[in-house]
Amino acid sequence: MKILLCGARGFVGRHLQRALQRAGHQVVGGVSSVWAGESDRIAVDYTHDVHVADWLPRVRDMDVVINAVGILRSTGSRPITAVHTDTPKALFDACAQTGVPRVIQISALGIEHSDTQYAQTKLAAEQHLQALVGAGRLSATILRPSIVFGKGGASSALFVNLARLPVALLPGPVIDAQVQPVAVTDLADAVVNLLSTHPQPPGPLACVGPQAVPLGEFIASLRQQLGHRPAKVLRLPDALTSLSALLGDLVSASPWSSEAVDLLKQPNVAPPAAFEALLGRPGVHYGRLLAENWS
Repeated sequence: MKILLCGARGFVGRHLQRALQRAGHQVVGGVSSVWAGESDRIAVDYTHDVHVADWLPRVRDMDVVINAVGILRSTGSRPITAVHTDTPKALFDACAQTGVPRVIQISALGIEHSDTQYAQTKLAAEQHLQALVGAGRLSATILRPSIVFGKGGASSALFVNLARLPVALLPGPVIDAQVQPVAVTDLADAVVNLLSTHPQPPGPLACVGPQAVPLGEFIASLRQQLGHRPAKVLRLPDALTSLSALLGDLVSASPWSSEAVDLLKQPNVAPPAAFEALLGRPGVHYGRLLAENWS
């Protein structure tokens, strides 16, 4: 199949591209800038390409369009509403107009229960896509992964670095958050399998590992996988957690912010059966993620 992969240079996008190419598909990467010699890439501005006309020539003749673009925080140069909602809506409308047979949207688990800007902008794109499907204009699948773990992921690197600390002072929401880490390779394999699956799974599909775990215990498991003795974990007082999040709000490059705290308060778990059925096997357990997704 000829596939337009939006966000091909991102963490998830890079793994998707490798898996799709191994499966024999022709992948055209939608990226923010094209370097010399990259004949398999097209330049896309995910901040300003918010009109259907911007996408019509890009999606024409594609068999599949995959949107794997996402940002955690809004900035002046990359407003989150444009990146998560306006541009995907234009992309989906262009797919409907040109008759693209299949669309896959990489979304996020738990967004329907969160009032954060991240969740609401992601959800708005989902709802627009589902409306097109309901009107019979598109065939589409929405994938909602929990925390995606693997080499090259910024959050994965953060968790591994925290796991290396002999003494860790962690905010309560980080210690207590309920997550179900999914290996990035499992997510990529699921997308490959999805392309040969008929009919499409109904509704959004939760992409999760085999077992839920508090985030603090997950970090402790990573430390054990690294071969270290258990660390001493101290809980940051709530007042200092709130203050640190407010300080993070002032630094646009920081992953820690008030929105991050709110997102962590929402359980990020789901039954794994549907995802494992798509994979055709159990996913990688969080206790084996370093061995199988960190080389």
